[in-house]
Amino acid sequence: MQPLTIGERKISVELRGIESPESSVDELTRRLVGGDEAALTEVYSTHGPSTRAYVARFVPDSEVDDVVQQTFIEVWRSRERIDAQRPLIAFILGVARKRSIDFLRKRRHDVVDVSQVRELVGDHGDQLLNQMVWASEVQRGLAGLPEEQREVIVLAYFEDLTQTEIARRLDLPLGTVKARMARGLARLADRIEQEELRL
Repeated sequence: MQPLTIGERKISVELRGIESPESSVDELTRRLVGGDEAALTEVYSTHGPSTRAYVARFVPDSEVDDVVQQTFIEVWRSRERIDAQRPLIAFILGVARKRSIDFLRKRRHDVVDVSQVRELVGDHGDQLLNQMVWASEVQRGLAGLPEEQREVIVLAYFEDLTQTEIARRLDLPLGTVKARMARGLARLADRIEQEELRL
């Protein structure tokens, strides 16, 4: 998997299905904040796997599910603090980070790998969290692209195909692939920049 470069940022994102368009994500957030229990189930279905992957970086496998469960319980209890204008995953991963740190603090009698704590905290306290939020923004941006542009970007950045290989696979002229890639990346950068301006 090669890193996706947008402007000056580089990121590797594992594509497990592109998220819903922003409007439905915002609607889901509004329902959650409003106390809709069914929304909590949808939020868990949507963000549970990425939250679990985040927690698994710091917490032993046997404890990951407990920390994830604590995270979503706290998300429900503190739902009034959620800002519907920001990506919901940012709030969820912030809670998951706190619960992971709490778990590591409780393990004081055990030997805790310093690299686990250093990676969790980062130089500025939330590097990994920001990286995962950025990945989420990229996935939302991809979801808003026309299918023909999204398809070539996904094949290039998530399946590691060259433009020549993409042209062969899609039975398109190489120039068409290059044009779709250029237009798609420009549109993706614009969408992400607009998203950041709203935050």
